[in-house]
Amino acid sequence: MVNRQPVFEDRRNRQRVAVTGVGVVSAVGIGVEDYFDGLCGPALVGERRITGFDAAGYYSNPKEARRADRFTQFAIAAAAEAIAQTGELDADPSRCGTLIGTGVGGIATLEGEIKVLATRGPRRVSPFLVPMMMSNAASAAVSMRYGMKGPSESVVTACAAGTHAISAGARLIADGRCDVVLAGGSEAPFTPTAVAGFANMTALSSSGMSRPFDIGRDGFVMAEGAAVLVLEERNHAVDREARILAEILGSASTADAHNITAPAPGGRGAFECMRLALDDASVQPDEVVHVNAHGTSTPLNDEAEAEALTRLFGVSPGPVVTSIKGVTGHALGAAGALEAAAVVLSIQKKLIPPTTGINRFDPQLPPIRLVTDEPMHWEPGISISNSFGFGGHNGTLVIGPPDNLR
Repeated sequence: MVNRQPVFEDRRNRQRVAVTGVGVVSAVGIGVEDYFDGLCGPALVGERRITGFDAAGYYSNPKEARRADRFTQFAIAAAAEAIAQTGELDADPSRCGTLIGTGVGGIATLEGEIKVLATRGPRRVSPFLVPMMMSNAASAAVSMRYGMKGPSESVVTACAAGTHAISAGARLIADGRCDVVLAGGSEAPFTPTAVAGFANMTALSSSGMSRPFDIGRDGFVMAEGAAVLVLEERNHAVDREARILAEILGSASTADAHNITAPAPGGRGAFECMRLALDDASVQPDEVVHVNAHGTSTPLNDEAEAEALTRLFGVSPGPVVTSIKGVTGHALGAAGALEAAAVVLSIQKKLIPPTTGINRFDPQLPPIRLVTDEPMHWEPGISISNSFGFGGHNGTLVIGPPDNLR
């Protein structure tokens, strides 16, 4: 166990951050209900590509949709569901922000136009290349769609981007800059070059199975998707009688400063990130009852995370742990947002999805209380959600149920 004095300003001097809306586009379900059903379903095999998604339904006309990269289309769709769920926000536009994270942004547009350049010449490259491929396109599109004139930013920290975007959005509210922030992540990484790059660095599972913490894990399964949360200053939400789904209690971000792809030995960076996030939330380790693990199904990541979890929480009994990537796959910069959405939905449903795809927990890993086989009923409590990205980026969110009175 760890018991250090908080290094951040006491939470009582900050605004509380409520979650009042959630929107999801994923390979296991479009919309939060189908998404959660998918999380509680069986393991899947192969790339997690989204089918049945009609971007035109979220735009005023087909031409407008065609002028947005797929990752921006996903973000627009997820934001639309989140806004519809929360109802009329009734907020000053200058105090409303957007923060959408991504790992590779409009890579499909970029790769497509490079082919155009090579085969048809520079004059045939689309004039929409730059606004479609830029990583801030999704955040800009969401802010324009809803007239949000506060900070509109994009976080690009590889697989930690969605978590970092929600963390940064929550801090805008906690610090009193914004009353409402749409925060999340979006990714559409399926291009021939990107897939080949991940495959050639042996990051992808050769079996097409995501098996977090399993003795036979052999890499991650690539996915696409998006999730957006409506974050709102709690008093603002209460005044307009909004339904509060959860509360962002705190967060942290650290860097391993170790290796461009491999995590620091022993999960040093992950441990420090979780510790700082709990300090930020004024939460003690023994108050945490659930961990949504990054759990990518890669040998080094799962080992480092299990070691960090054991060091922080001990082994008896420790919080229950789950990784949803056995179902969702790994959506890179959108993964943290999809997983934060899963935690919020787990609180609402009083049900924690299992870690699917696992046959035998790796006995070489430190013991953690992994939820397997079936969804687990629980009395919602304080949870953390982890994301770790290439470059040594670490992010942790601390999320509590809506009736949390800390």
